[in-house]
Amino acid sequence: MILFDRNHLGLLDLEVARNAYGRQVASFEADIELAGEDEPIRGVFIRAPRISGLGPGVEVLGRLGDEPVLVRQGRVLAASFHPELTADTRVHASFVEMVREVSVVRA
Repeated sequence: MILFDRNHLGLLDLEVARNAYGRQVASFEADIELAGEDEPIRGVFIRAPRISGLGPGVEVLGRLGDEPVLVRQGRVLAASFHPELTADTRVHASFVEMVREVSVVRA
């Protein structure tokens, strides 16, 4: 997410603050509300970036309280947390679906 923001590669119309949830010793887990899902996903936050500004083209897919932590803009998906550290595969399934969408469009 940090590399994708406006101040680096510019792949996402957002700004982030590095390590904004604290240092590694302040790592934590929390439930994240996913758009369109009844059940939250467990997020593992390790030196996580915090989104400090969103452009109008960025879709918020997940929130921790009022804060966006999972976003998509076009073909780019970014998370403030580590979805690979839990057994829940919904974020990965969303990514696979994004790849399928692009494959269908190009075919």
